[in-house]
Amino acid sequence: MKEAGLTVGGFYRHFSSRYDLVAEAMSSALGDWKRKADAADLGGPPLTFDSLVDDYLRETHRDRPGTGCPVGALAGDLARSDKRTRALVTQEAQQSIQILATLLREASKEDKGAERSRAIMTYCALVGAITVARAVSDERLSREILKTVAQLLRNPTPKVAHRYHGR
Repeated sequence: MKEAGLTVGGFYRHFSSRYDLVAEAMSSALGDWKRKADAADLGGPPLTFDSLVDDYLRETHRDRPGTGCPVGALAGDLARSDKRTRALVTQEAQQSIQILATLLREASKEDKGAERSRAIMTYCALVGAITVARAVSDERLSREILKTVAQLLRNPTPKVAHRYHGR
């Protein structure tokens, strides 16, 4: 607040409620994949399914939740937030799923139903993997979660199927 020249009270007076502040912050933080897709369309770095997966599941993203995906950092809190914030998150999820589906269609020529299903599964796997990788205290397990999920998303049909035989 000092750097911005505001007092705490002066800052909060810009918002009608705590929910308004959260919604504004989320609105500002969302849309990273859309910005990357738009930049690629304008001749910037290409955006591919594999690059998106690898970028999301990197250790630096895990280690800096404040600068990464807000959905992965705040999923539990977002589920309990107000309607406006949840509508923003819904829009982000829909947009992210559409971007993933487009990248999958371009990469594999899957039929429309299959690409959307895989895009939904991918989005949920990415958010879940980054969330769990941040939650565990074992660094080795955390890295293994990121690498395993990335590998399975890039190659969804592993050569060896492991079966659980315990009770």
